[in-house]
Amino acid sequence: MRVLLSDGSGLTARQAATQLAASGHTVEVLTPDALALTRFTQHVAAIRVVPAYGSDPLRWLEAALGVLSSAGHKFDVLLPTQEQAAVLSLYSNRVRDAGVGLAVPPFASMLHVQDKLAATRTLQELGLPIPESLIATTPEQLIAEASPPLFVKSPIGTATLGVRRVNDLQSVRRLAPEFVRMGAFDVGGVVLQRPVAGPLVMIQAVFAEGKLLASHASIREREGANGGASHKRSIDLPVVRSHLATLGRALDWAGALALDAILTPDGPFYIDVNPRLVEPGNAWRSGVDLVDIMLRVSLGEPLRPVPPGRSGVRTPQLLLAVLAAATHGRTAVLRELVDAAQGRGSYHNSHEELTPLRGDPLTGVPIALASAATLARPATWRWFATGAVSNYALTARGWHMILDAATKLSSSRRSVSQPDELPLQ
Repeated sequence: MRVLLSDGSGLTARQAATQLAASGHTVEVLTPDALALTRFTQHVAAIRVVPAYGSDPLRWLEAALGVLSSAGHKFDVLLPTQEQAAVLSLYSNRVRDAGVGLAVPPFASMLHVQDKLAATRTLQELGLPIPESLIATTPEQLIAEASPPLFVKSPIGTATLGVRRVNDLQSVRRLAPEFVRMGAFDVGGVVLQRPVAGPLVMIQAVFAEGKLLASHASIREREGANGGASHKRSIDLPVVRSHLATLGRALDWAGALALDAILTPDGPFYIDVNPRLVEPGNAWRSGVDLVDIMLRVSLGEPLRPVPPGRSGVRTPQLLLAVLAAATHGRTAVLRELVDAAQGRGSYHNSHEELTPLRGDPLTGVPIALASAATLARPATWRWFATGAVSNYALTARGWHMILDAATKLSSSRRSVSQPDELPLQ
């Protein structure tokens, strides 16, 4: 099959490209970024240049549709690998009318989880465990009701952008104007969430017509740059599969859905929901090919649920580990590179998740560049860690544009910016 990825800058796209190529598919990507990760791999056949998504998703959409309809470039599937899933959900008919398969939920379902306020309310309504949370709709309410320590979360934010931990009231007062500038209160307010102790668990799932087809969970064993996971270990959590089934049924979900949770002695507490595919590499190494299942859902193939993958499978992402090491200086970067080269420490008995070198030497370029830059000047890790996010991260302005477009498309009198009530399970 010929598959077009909606984003070429992020980790998910890079991992998906490896998996798709391994299955014999031809992969192309959409990106505005001259240094996108997917440029540095033999697994991507072509790069299609489009505008950045975040601040003008409708402009991105028109460019993407132009690629799909261009003469001589017939694609079988458009695979959402970042937040483009939101606008694609609204205009899914335009993609399918072009004869291209697409797995996204109805936009009415997307509204229940796309922003952090809606996601918090959805999890609460369904009785799924979350940390103690409340929503502040104004900066004054944020200052009045904050009781640190807390995480303060803007409605729209990717890769930990828009999430701040505050440990005292003075920090809250300084933070309130920042969230005003970000436009957080223009799209409903901010979430105040009490921290809970435990390791982070990253969860991915794929659904069709509300039915859970596949899922996977992994523990973050080491934190990478910007809060990501440089090292993961797969884990089997039956209770998570039960919660995913509840969520999928209630939302009538189709396509990918990802959650982050803190694993406590009392079980998981969910702290984030992402209505898209997120870093499927650990699942693939564990025996669950979420990308292949997404392709089949995109094409409307009938599927049966697949069993969970193997537990205990470790997958590092060396690029993220190098950037995280740079925060501790040059010696830490050198130690990380030596450990990886010798397969010792956290790299023992593991499989590189992001940039596997075997059969794809070009994939070593980003690691070489990041290593050289951080050894010369460790502070450059910030540029590598945040530079790609602006290409795909949806902004508050961009979300407003999608909601305005949805309102114009809606034939009902009720504003589509207000989700319908969920059937409690």
